[in-house]
Amino acid sequence: MKSISQVAKLTGVSIRTLQYYDEIGLLKPSELTAAGYRMYDDNTLQILQQILFFKELGFPLKEIKEILEKPDFDRIAAFKKQKELFLLKRDRLDRLIQLLERLEKGEQCMSFKEFDLSDYINALEDFKSNQTETVIQHWGSIENFDMFIQKIRDDEEHMAKLAIQQFGSIEKYTEEMKHNLEHFSEIMENWYSQIPEEMRTEDKFLKLASHKGEDVASEPVQSIVEEIIANAQATAPKLLIGGAENYCRMMIDTYSNDYLSKVFDTKHGAGSSEYIVKAFRYYSENNCTENN
Repeated sequence: MKSISQVAKLTGVSIRTLQYYDEIGLLKPSELTAAGYRMYDDNTLQILQQILFFKELGFPLKEIKEILEKPDFDRIAAFKKQKELFLLKRDRLDRLIQLLERLEKGEQCMSFKEFDLSDYINALEDFKSNQTETVIQHWGSIENFDMFIQKIRDDEEHMAKLAIQQFGSIEKYTEEMKHNLEHFSEIMENWYSQIPEEMRTEDKFLKLASHKGEDVASEPVQSIVEEIIANAQATAPKLLIGGAENYCRMMIDTYSNDYLSKVFDTKHGAGSSEYIVKAFRYYSENNCTENN
């Protein structure tokens, strides 16, 4: 058995961190002495080792806790998977270092294979095959999801650079996206349930689209547009929304987008996006100039 200070010295993990792991239930000490001191046996140290491997790979503590608590958790299988991920990480770092060495020598290396998103794209293809109903529910159709994947392929270099900026590496980004895909429905339901009722504007856009066929200049239609704008200005940051004219322009651009309009129309009826665009354009042309 080792005391918490001995474990800290052995592993390089601070005493405060070990205490925190205990507090959140991630790593409980094997026993407490009569004086309340934490003690750790070899089995607990093996769990700590597993935690540190997961942390090095970028797993958040909450997810590590969930993994370790699974009834079917296999320590040896986890080691194999971690080894595989570390090898991928090492190979990627080796490629980046080699590229940097060539660039240091003044070579013009326009190589972007280091920014390859193929693993993430493959995960999206698997998601489409294994969760077809979920894809249709949220994207409107398989064809719309295929358009989504194609947009990633078409702009792969730009997206890869953003992924590296935000997550540190393509591997980290891909792992995060794979996790999100595995828990997609749960994440979407949880996200939507946390949005205050007054901030849920989708229903208002559907209400606006339901007037399709009516004159966009009519009072009922323009009242809905005005309500959407007022709601956005009341709930979203001013820097994001700006004035009414800017918000109208944002909505016109959004619902004019080929991909987004196709998704919306597939789910809510052909011509819905076009009608929303016309309604916002009318409001902008007849209200914003004099009011802003």
